[in-house]
Amino acid sequence: MPSTARENLANKSSTAEESTTHQETLPRTVRDKPFAWLLLITGVIGWLASGALVLEKLQVLQDPNHVTACDVNPWVSCGTVMKTWQSSLFGFPNMFIGIVAFAIIITTAMGLLSGAKFSRGYWLGLQAGVTLGFAFVVWLWSQALYVINVLCPFCMVVWAVMIPLFVWVTIRNISTGVIKAPPGLTKLLGESGWIIVALLYVAVIATIFFAFLHVFAGTSGY
Repeated sequence: MPSTARENLANKSSTAEESTTHQETLPRTVRDKPFAWLLLITGVIGWLASGALVLEKLQVLQDPNHVTACDVNPWVSCGTVMKTWQSSLFGFPNMFIGIVAFAIIITTAMGLLSGAKFSRGYWLGLQAGVTLGFAFVVWLWSQALYVINVLCPFCMVVWAVMIPLFVWVTIRNISTGVIKAPPGLTKLLGESGWIIVALLYVAVIATIFFAFLHVFAGTSGY
C-alpha cells in the first residue's frame, strides 16, 4: 500500500477514534444516537399534532360550524381557538409553521441516525429556530390561558414536545461547544436536563390548573 494511502487511512482511523472518545465525554442524552432519537420522537409527535390541526382548520374554513375532533366543552375546544386572530398571527394558520418546522427536526434526526455530521452554523441555525419556536409557544400558551380562556388539546401536544426539544437542543449545543459557556454551567446543565424539563412541565400544569380553577372547582356554570 502506498505511503500516502496508509497515512490517509491512519488519519481517518484517528479521527473516528477521537470522535468516539468525544462522544463518550458528553451527557448521554446529547450523544448523536440518543439525541437523534429524541429529535425524531418529538419531531414526529409535533408533526402529527400540527397535521391534525391543519386538517381540522381546513374543515373549519369550509364549514364555520364544523365540530373538530377535540371540541370537548366550552373550555377545551380546538375549533374555538382556531377562530381567534392568535391562531393566524402571521396572516396564515400557525399550524403550517409546525408542519415545516417539525419536518426539519425529523430530517435532522434521520441525518444523525445515518451518521451525518452538521456544521456549527447548522446547529446555530437550529438553535435559533427552536428558541423562536419555544418563545412562540410560550406566547400562544399565555394567550390560551389568560386571553382566549380556552385550551386546544392538539396545541397542547405541540407545547409538550417543544419543552424537551428546546431544553435538549440548547444543552447539546452548549455541551459540544457550539454555544460557549463556562465549564461549570455546561456540566450543571448536562446533569440537570430532565430535571429542567420536569420543572417546566410542572409549571405549565400549575398555570393551567390555576387559570381554570373555576372549572375544576365546578363554579364555571357548566
